Amino acid sequence: MNIFDILGPVMVGPSSSHTAGAVRIGRIARRLLGEGTPVMASIGLSGSFAATGRGHGTDKAIVAGLLGMQTDDERIATSFEHAQQEGMAYTFSHVKLSGEHPNTAKLVLTGKSGRSMEIVASSLGGGRIMVVELDGLRAHFSGDLPTLIVQNMDQPGHVSDVTSMLAHKGINIATLQLSRDHPGGNAVMILEIDKAVPQEGIAWLARTEGIHRVTFVDAEPVAVQG
Repeated sequence: MNIFDILGPVMVGPSSSHTAGAVRIGRIARRLLGEGTPVMASIGLSGSFAATGRGHGTDKAIVAGLLGMQTDDERIATSFEHAQQEGMAYTFSHVKLSGEHPNTAKLVLTGKSGRSMEIVASSLGGGRIMVVELDGLRAHFSGDLPTLIVQNMDQPGHVSDVTSMLAHKGINIATLQLSRDHPGGNAVMILEIDKAVPQEGIAWLARTEGIHRVTFVDAEPVAVQG
């Protein structure tokens, strides 16, 4: 347990789970897309997010996060207007995501390049979040640690490619997750690591045959009340 678990985030209210957590879900989705503000966001709210989210500002909070706002940004309440100014279109719907935390959202984003990305993420309370699905594959990461995400064909050798590159760069692995849709299909590696990956390491992986996309998300400091 750390101080963030006890004190909670510095945030615009009213709720750490429905507001601060929702902002952070939007922010992690934006960072995973890697193209700044998306041009289109389809946002599905599940469980408690769907039932009471509007009253807690969950909808405005997710949009604020997609625009890059922090949890303590006073503009969260007017995020819809800022989205219009930045040219980001968005829609909201209610979705059923069985087996997930009650405060869960499914975001489908389209970036300026035309690339689309889909995540499912949950707000766990106290501003903490967890990404539980990425582009249809299971995941389990928060973005609190530097995170390397490698999307690839499910074939031998890719785990060795990634871990060897990290070893060569002197980067220690904290956690390693593997997921695939079926043998020989699409797969994803999610590695929480101790420090940032140099750009040349990311570029080398991206050129490797069978690797579709490499995304690095650096740790994001979270301000706490004190």
